[in-house]
Amino acid sequence: MCGLVAIAGKGEPELLREMLGRIEHRGPDGRDVARTGDVLLGHARLAIVDVEGGRQPMFNETGDLAVAFNGEIYNHRALRAPLEGRHRFSSRSDTEVLVHLYEEEAEDMLPRLDGMFALAVAGPRGLLLARDPLGIKPLYYGTRGGLLLAASELKAFPPMDDLRMLPAGHAVFNGGEPWAFSQPLDIRDPLRDPPLEVVLDGLRRRLEDAVVKRLMADVPVGVFLSGGLDSSIVAALMRPHVDVLHSFAAGMEGAPDLEAARRVAAHLGTVHHEAVYSETDVEESLPAVIRHLESFDAPLVRSAVPGWFVARLAARHVKVVLTGEGADELFAGYEYLSRLGGEALRAEIRAITRGLQDTNLQRTDRMTMAHGIEGRVPFLDLALVRFALRLAPDLVAPRSDRPEKWLLREAFRNLLPREILARKKMKFSEGAGSARLSLDRVRSEVSEAEYERERQVAPGVVLRSPEELHYFRIWRRELGPRVPVDLVGRTRDRSAAVEP
Repeated sequence: MCGLVAIAGKGEPELLREMLGRIEHRGPDGRDVARTGDVLLGHARLAIVDVEGGRQPMFNETGDLAVAFNGEIYNHRALRAPLEGRHRFSSRSDTEVLVHLYEEEAEDMLPRLDGMFALAVAGPRGLLLARDPLGIKPLYYGTRGGLLLAASELKAFPPMDDLRMLPAGHAVFNGGEPWAFSQPLDIRDPLRDPPLEVVLDGLRRRLEDAVVKRLMADVPVGVFLSGGLDSSIVAALMRPHVDVLHSFAAGMEGAPDLEAARRVAAHLGTVHHEAVYSETDVEESLPAVIRHLESFDAPLVRSAVPGWFVARLAARHVKVVLTGEGADELFAGYEYLSRLGGEALRAEIRAITRGLQDTNLQRTDRMTMAHGIEGRVPFLDLALVRFALRLAPDLVAPRSDRPEKWLLREAFRNLLPREILARKKMKFSEGAGSARLSLDRVRSEVSEAEYERERQVAPGVVLRSPEELHYFRIWRRELGPRVPVDLVGRTRDRSAAVEP
């Protein structure tokens, strides 16, 4: 996990270093810059695979091609095998596989990558930017004068002529029109009424495979454990494969998540750690949370607060954590989804999963990277995503006689205590006990009259509550006017479920 910056068009190294300095938290293990042709690349490294040999930007043998890369390629060993006879490798890193694979296949390599990634490839043809199929890792780009600039976070950029997010599963060459190289949410071959045990077995196998591949690291790997169903399943699947598994929970004193996480940790035999925070801690941390989150969206900010504290705790013990992100979207964990069925439900699941790229996945990325650790999301493994989306919507949907995410509960019922399997979904901020603090604080900061006067912050962008106005003011103060308001992702309005 890392941060990257790129400048194409005879840019000055000083501008590159200035941008890289604004995101140095993403890579506490070293910074490097390189030039090839008219492209400058910068990289702040969090060393996870080949700690000693994986420095970036990384060049090919002839020195005319370089890669800066943020993320992990889980199938890099399989991709490397046929390349070894034709190229001279100097490391064990997944980055070097990208270098030589691009030499042979150019942009055609992108659909073959199994992982989470944002990458910049500089060579004789110019600058290629690409982002993984679900947008787990961030990437933005735009122009300033005659330069093309790209970076992992919005805060890296100086004032720009234009700035945009590269969509998930897309690539762009020399700042032209982005094109899609992978669209895993577009499923055209739904499964036709397979037996339930076949579905459950397929789910178990795919999720365990997803967890195991995400243990790839030369550094310690832990797990965020809220005591909810999703993170508890991930922890249970990790446990047989990790000799000493560190688990991490955060919340206010007496929070439901803390007690549930203790129960799961004791059941699994993890080395468990807790971050217990106070109202004062929340108030003092909020500007830093919003600055790193790069969002003023109210549900996102609320859930980022416990994420901030648990990531800070985990960074003292591990460099990689697995999380339960993505399960609610794929397996209908939200209450409002119970009102949908058939193709309307399938369409809504696709929409909210697509929307993760600049909402919940942004929160996961920014809160972990703010503290120099990497978050991995096994529920968003491509094989599992495609499998889940092929299931009949009525098989996934909750009903009066079965709870939300019932397929997950049924598939993994032998791994967890009964009370954890039966635990109802709670939003992260609710389970951590800090959801009400935000609302109480807002009442003293923003009046209804102020909200009505200031709620429209840009054409087509209307704040949804006084709470959101409070966060917007902090966001603007922390990030300044150079970040366009319309680049901020918004959590979905639950009343706006899409039509199939």
